[in-house]
Order: sequence, then C-alpha cells, then structure tokens
Amino acid sequence: ENAEKMGLFKPSYLFFFLHLAHIIAMEVMAYLTLYYFGTGWIPFLVSVCLYSTVQAQCGWLQHDFGHLSVFKNTTFDHMVHFFTMGFTKGASPSWWNHMHYQHHAKPNVMGKDPDVRVDQLFVVGEKMPLEVAKSKKSNMPYNQQHKYFFFIGPPLLFPVYFQFMLFRHIFTRRLWKDFIVVMAFYVKFFYLYTSMLGLGWALVYYEIMRVLESHWFTWVSQSNHIPMDIDRDTAEPWIRLQMKATCDIEQSFFNDWFTGHLNFQIEHHLFPTMPRHNLYKIQPLVQSLCKKHGIPYQMKTLSQSFIDIVKSLKHSGQLWEAALHAHHVS
Repeated sequence: ENAEKMGLFKPSYLFFFLHLAHIIAMEVMAYLTLYYFGTGWIPFLVSVCLYSTVQAQCGWLQHDFGHLSVFKNTTFDHMVHFFTMGFTKGASPSWWNHMHYQHHAKPNVMGKDPDVRVDQLFVVGEKMPLEVAKSKKSNMPYNQQHKYFFFIGPPLLFPVYFQFMLFRHIFTRRLWKDFIVVMAFYVKFFYLYTSMLGLGWALVYYEIMRVLESHWFTWVSQSNHIPMDIDRDTAEPWIRLQMKATCDIEQSFFNDWFTGHLNFQIEHHLFPTMPRHNLYKIQPLVQSLCKKHGIPYQMKTLSQSFIDIVKSLKHSGQLWEAALHAHHVS
C-alpha cells in the first residue's frame, strides 16, 4: 500500500520512450556502419556489437511490456510487446509470457520453474544433484559442469535452445500472429544485410549477434537465481520463497543499463508490475521489512554475482559426484 501511495506504480513514459529510442537508434547505426564504412572486419565487428546491444537491451525492454507495467492498458502493452519482442528481436511474445509467468509464480522450484529445468546438462542447487545421482539417468560429467558451462551455457542458450523452443511453441500452438511478426523480423534483417554482406556472411553476422546476446542475457539472468536456493515445492510462504530464490546486484548507472534493472531482482519479484525505474525507491522498504522478519537479503557486486554462478555450479557438481560415489559404494 505504501508503494501505491508513493506513486511507485506510475510509469515514466519518458523513460520508456528514451529506452526504445536508444534501441532504434542503435539498430539504425548497426546498419549504417556497414553501409558507410563498407564490410571490412572493423565495421563488421562494430556493427555486430551494436546489433547485439540492440537485442540485449530490447530483451530488457520487452520484459516491461510483457509484465504490462508500462501502459496500464493491456492492448497497448501487447502491441508494443509484439513490436519489441517480435519485430525487433524476432522472438515469440506468447512463448515468452508462457515461460516467464511460470518462473514468477515459483522461482527456482524444481518441476515448476522452467528456468531450472536444466538437468540434462547441468545440476543446480543442493537437492537436484542428489536426485539426478540417485536416478542414474544421465551420463553428463556434472563434476566438470563449471567448466563446460562456458562452452554450452552462455554461447548456445539463444542460438540453439531458445531458437528451437520458440518455433516449436509457435507451431504447436498455431500462433499465426506471432509467426507473422517473427517472419517480419527475418525478412527485415536478411533484406537489409544480405544486400551488403551476401547471404553467407549475413548468416554469420546473425549467429555472432545471437551468441553475443546470449552471453549477455545468460550471465545477467542467472546471476540472480542460480547461486540461490533451488528446491522442490515445499509450499513456502510467498515472500520467503521469493527471497530465498533471488538476490540483488549493486545499483549504478551502468549496472541499471547493463542488467535492464534486473539488479533489483528481489524488488521485481515482489512487485512484478512496478515500472523498473522505480524499483530502487522501494528497495529500502523491502530491506527493512526483511530485517524486521529475519529474512536474509542478499546484495552483491556485478562481478561477484558472475563468479558465484561458476562457484555454485562447481559446488553442485561436487555434490553430484559425492552422491554418485555413495550410491556406487552402497
């Protein structure tokens, strides 16, 4: 209620307009770089970096419209969501909603949160390694997962896994509206870039862009959740569940921009429809609430949160190894 009184659910249209404007400006610059400076290595790399930034930033922006936190009018929010997620990013808005709403309801709950369904490749948290070791279903060398994460985690999440999942979602559910917007993205991209690069290099450009965007997204999105508590559904009180599954990253202009304000992940999970430029204002209230009820509230630096992803993967991998040996012995 305090948040309502303080006007923290009121979006700043200027903030979202400028955000969208800086994305469109970079998309134009990515094209013009190749158009003006030719297709040598340097313009090529500069252009790819710009386009990857467009994709990552648009990923953060579409998140706001997906949560309907900008216009309180769902039609408007959906329209802009289709423009940002569909036409600018080439992904399916419906698929994103389907995945993301489940994640919010039960963050880090095994079997309920799609973001921790990774057991074919990784074991996360304290419980999953033991269950996977017990079932003996998988042949992955999980004790090496903190090393192979670098090769199959960040680089492949978008170009391989998400690309497959979103088309599967579109076709199995016959989402023709999504299909048209996604196709519009591909037509736009290949029309503009094939003329300058030829089809082969346009494909290379596209893949590099997806791999870079994928690194950016994976490190940021996992830093708030993987190093935290991951468990079966124990029907915990909602606020405690959200707090155990989430941590914050320090506030700075760069961190806000780089993570799309997901450095306020705790606040976002408690107030998913609050516009993200207001999350920092609610932070002190959340901190004092946690203190009062003895709930731990974790805050890290950006680099520490990245290190913790690898550390927690290593830790879970060791738990799996120990459990596997224990089962062999018994």
